[in-house]
Amino acid sequence: MAKKQKTAYVCNECGADYSKWAGQCSACGTWNSLSEVRLGPEHRDSRAANFTDAQSGYAGAAGSGKVQNLSEIDLGELPRIPTGAGELDRVLGGGLVPGSVVLIGGHPGAGKSTILLQTLCQLSGTMPALYITGEESLQQVAMRAKRLGLPAEHLQLLSETDVERICHVAKEVKPKVMVVDSIQVMHMSEVQSAPGSVAQVRESAAYLTRFAKQTGTALILVGHVTKDGSIAGPKVLEHIIDCSILLESTHDSRFRTLRAHKNRFGAVNELGVFAMTEQGLREVSNPSAIFLQRAEEVAAGSVVTSVWEGTRPLLVELQALVDDSSLGNPRRVAVGLDQNRLNMLLAVLHRHGGILVGDQDVFINVVGGVKVMETSADLTLLLAVVSSFRNRPLPRDLMVFGEVGLAGEIRPVPSGQERLREAAKHGFRKAIVPAANRLKNDIEGMEMHPVKTLAEALAAIDMG
Repeated sequence: MAKKQKTAYVCNECGADYSKWAGQCSACGTWNSLSEVRLGPEHRDSRAANFTDAQSGYAGAAGSGKVQNLSEIDLGELPRIPTGAGELDRVLGGGLVPGSVVLIGGHPGAGKSTILLQTLCQLSGTMPALYITGEESLQQVAMRAKRLGLPAEHLQLLSETDVERICHVAKEVKPKVMVVDSIQVMHMSEVQSAPGSVAQVRESAAYLTRFAKQTGTALILVGHVTKDGSIAGPKVLEHIIDCSILLESTHDSRFRTLRAHKNRFGAVNELGVFAMTEQGLREVSNPSAIFLQRAEEVAAGSVVTSVWEGTRPLLVELQALVDDSSLGNPRRVAVGLDQNRLNMLLAVLHRHGGILVGDQDVFINVVGGVKVMETSADLTLLLAVVSSFRNRPLPRDLMVFGEVGLAGEIRPVPSGQERLREAAKHGFRKAIVPAANRLKNDIEGMEMHPVKTLAEALAAIDMG
């Protein structure tokens, strides 16, 4: 007697599943978002188990199921596959790990397909590599490779959207690295929904991940970005994959930033910088020099700070514009910084600095599209606001960093010595830093002003 086919109802917005249909998803509150998914019989797991007869040596694989003491586990180095791009390896934590699954997302035109095609063309010279294209034809991929001047003799291409067919071909080709572009167009025959739906994305990603972990293939998935800037179906994929990286860009800039949001094999705060050229994406080994391309005469409201990105300091310019407001409720706009923190710091400036900008519009921008995720730019932000409010430019060779507390105290930040040395290397001769970050041995040619309170920092620029 044939087995009755099981069904489930999955929310197309958040991926939550239910045993019966409902008009509203109780997880995200969206109406009419549940769609029926027919769960095929357990033959899928049996086919997946036939990918290989032996378990992979990949560190994240399930293994034989033997119970071991924590002290007995081998702590040998994870094998890495260098991609040939230092900035990409930095974000990945040193390279690709065999059997790992990496998801790269970004807006259309950011350069996702370009950087992956460049990487696979380089890797194909030393190991088997397979590029799966579901959105473009083979001719389009070949034209891009020719335009970029990439070595195309060894890279293998496949135009396919059926996940089971892809795994069947990959089992015969046995690639070490495989790219699937993109996961939103992949589909499985057992799932009764359109490609790109939450059910298709989840089942396709799970099937490909199972194949990667059982065969030791380094798998890279390309994901589209939704209107709010997150990867489509984030709740569906975030627990399946090992590493999630985002390629960000602005429409008026040729620079691209690559940042990891999840990484089981490395840090998540690393930042890679690339420049889009006629020959494709080229890595920028000294990003501080890129973000410090300032005008000959620095205007009021412009201050340079040093932010810590992963394992290196990065010098960026922070600009502030303070202007009379014609509205009853003055505007507060922050690009590249947390707007809530801006409001808090302006209150500290009034209470402990004696400068009121409550009737002024305040605009903050981090030049170059960099997003400052740490608190070391607090003091820089306030000094830039004061500089714009007083219409008095600060010295061009001045660098500022420090965290500002609610009591007006200037708190130290980690890696202060490295930040100062990076600034000195780029020609900065003055620095306003927290007193606790002052070096025992001063840097030659740099004049440091250690401060403990916001009032001392304002006095240091003679604007108190």
